[in-house]
Amino acid sequence: MKENVSPLQKSLNVWAIILILWSIYRANFGTSLPAWLDEFVIKPLFFVLPVFWYIKRVEKKPFFSQVDLHKKTIIYDLLVGGGLGLAFFIVGYMGIALRQEIVSVQILKLFQLQTFIIFAIAFATSVSEEILSRGFILKRLYEDSKDTVKSIAVSGLLFFFLHIPILFTSQHMTGITILQVMTTDIILSTVVSVLYLQRRSLLLPVIIHAFYTFSLTFFLG
Repeated sequence: MKENVSPLQKSLNVWAIILILWSIYRANFGTSLPAWLDEFVIKPLFFVLPVFWYIKRVEKKPFFSQVDLHKKTIIYDLLVGGGLGLAFFIVGYMGIALRQEIVSVQILKLFQLQTFIIFAIAFATSVSEEILSRGFILKRLYEDSKDTVKSIAVSGLLFFFLHIPILFTSQHMTGITILQVMTTDIILSTVVSVLYLQRRSLLLPVIIHAFYTFSLTFFLG
């Protein structure tokens, strides 16, 4: 007799399929395609579309409410997320800029059009990854177990696995840089997961994640 598959297992199966397809894509294309194409087109197709399909067709529920994208805490999330994200960027900026003695150059770089494009791409990245990792996976892990620590740990591990294909196919990341990015990815995942479960709003993690990705691209690009 065939066993019934639990809703959580179905969600994890969706995640596994996404990881496999994403890994195949990265293995074939690496980082050769433009960043805007990856983040505005490819990643939403790989990360968001399957989640949207699953929620609408399998769970048969509204998409935005099921990933906790709503307006009721938007002002608070914008203020807190923007403040934390900006603080994160300033710390990284001062540390790297002072060490490399290029403060004035970096300040000028902040006001270039390219910098605003980088942030737009970073925001698109955070939306796709947070919908999948927090709004979809973490939410369902927590609803299934009601165990905050376990849910955050498992979702953090899955978030880490999701980044392995890009870490090892990027031409800009080698050696110690990969280890640093892997470590900060784990820290980022833990922080935004805690905030997400406290607020039950995906906007706050999206904003913080966007600043993180922007800082990473800005300083390493």
